[in-house]
Amino acid sequence: MKKILSAAAMLALLQLADSCKINEEFQGVLTPDQIATGNAASLLEGAYTAMRSPFQGATQIFAMTEVTTDERLMPTRSGDWDDNGKWRALHLHNWDANHPEIRDAFANLGGVIFAANDVLQTKFNATAQQQAEARFIRAFATYWTLDLYDQVPYREPGETVGVLARVRKGSEALDYVISEVTAVINNLPDGPAYRANKDAARCLLMKCYLNRGVYANRQTPTFAAADMNQVITLADQIITGNRYKFANNYFDNFAPDNTNIGTENIFTEQNIGGVSSGAQYDLWRFISHYNMVPSGYNGPCALPTFYDTFGANDIRRGTVYTYTNGPANPGKRQNVGFLIGQQYNLITDKALTDRSGAPLAFTRAVSIIELGANLEVTGIRPMKYPPDFTNNASGAIDNDMVHFRLPDVLLMKAEAILRGGTGTTAGTYGSTPLALVNSIRTNASRSAGALAAVDLPTLYAERGRELYLEQWRRQDMVRFGTFLGPIEQGPTSSDPKYLIFPIPNQQLAVNPNLTQNPGY
Repeated sequence: MKKILSAAAMLALLQLADSCKINEEFQGVLTPDQIATGNAASLLEGAYTAMRSPFQGATQIFAMTEVTTDERLMPTRSGDWDDNGKWRALHLHNWDANHPEIRDAFANLGGVIFAANDVLQTKFNATAQQQAEARFIRAFATYWTLDLYDQVPYREPGETVGVLARVRKGSEALDYVISEVTAVINNLPDGPAYRANKDAARCLLMKCYLNRGVYANRQTPTFAAADMNQVITLADQIITGNRYKFANNYFDNFAPDNTNIGTENIFTEQNIGGVSSGAQYDLWRFISHYNMVPSGYNGPCALPTFYDTFGANDIRRGTVYTYTNGPANPGKRQNVGFLIGQQYNLITDKALTDRSGAPLAFTRAVSIIELGANLEVTGIRPMKYPPDFTNNASGAIDNDMVHFRLPDVLLMKAEAILRGGTGTTAGTYGSTPLALVNSIRTNASRSAGALAAVDLPTLYAERGRELYLEQWRRQDMVRFGTFLGPIEQGPTSSDPKYLIFPIPNQQLAVNPNLTQNPGY
């Protein structure tokens, strides 16, 4: 089904993305009839479509949650990828309130909230399910705004953009998300994964309860047993629903056909090959070298210390993967996971070279600023989403963007037990953190081998291996107390103000209800 962006959602995205270019008087005279037309179904599709901008691709939320961590580096390669230093600022924890990715993510999350609000205007007569989906989308965007900025602007459905948005902060915003999701969960469908559904709601609630202590005090969070038991109860509800199972191959969850074969996926954003997609193709275009197939921009890479956390036989580290819309790969070369060493044309099996004619062999070593003859090959390249060879040229790729998966549910349950919750038995995964973690590691889709014991540092490392490049690393590092450093090629220590991003200056200029976060 083709996605349609409502007039109101389009206005919201334009208004919020560059608010200082829009006249305040013009905003003040708009009426609800002027800014919202259509019907509930098309407006709801517009809300889903609005999610693509902040979440999909390698910018905005992805950059803020991955480039700031120990997983991903965006090195400046001589004159390439300097971009006025914005990528270095993220990795070095040296950003400010004018940073373009921080600015755009705040604006476009607001656009999602605005578009979801459209659906809820009474004049559109949305059904109970449509209202539940819209309220879930609004809560999801609210949660991410809280997580990143600690302040969430909001309006009630039908209020014009001339009404200054009020602001919920910290624990108040979290309580709102919990109440909204709890209120709508029974009216959500069971699936599919690319629609707001009951288990997606349970996953979002798990994130809320697991991080409640973080949002109360990010520098020294505490974890109440009652919250941890809520996480466990929600996990058991998902597990006993028996809607998900380990995929035949780990990378099935991210492949072009993951709508059908991604059997672990609980909540995704649907991309329809050749028809309608977000910018998810950036996840391979950014890292692929110019001479690779498909071609790319030769930008970011993985950090070697993070790569070294994987065992040699762990399929998640990389494998030869055959899939729908994939390459012929006659030489059976590793084509997913972390690409290191000599690279090949996956259609002809010809060994590739860089632009100087030297072998294109990716190295472990990488610096945040690269100069000299080797700057095209430095850095291990992570390929989490297998490229869609059929639809790559058009950009309308078929890989659905993944938000929630079954292994994250199991790992959150294990963490909740370690943080004081009571272990329970649900499904075939066991009742202890060790059993839960090993159910993932020993599955044939991973073949990572069993661990002898699991404590919080071990669980933290396993979350990194299982969920790399799925936008959870920054949140995990904050919760586990590692975000302030040291980070390879980054700071040895960071000011605690960087646990929250600043409110963009453009937003402060037009809404006095927002206040700048401490330290900025």
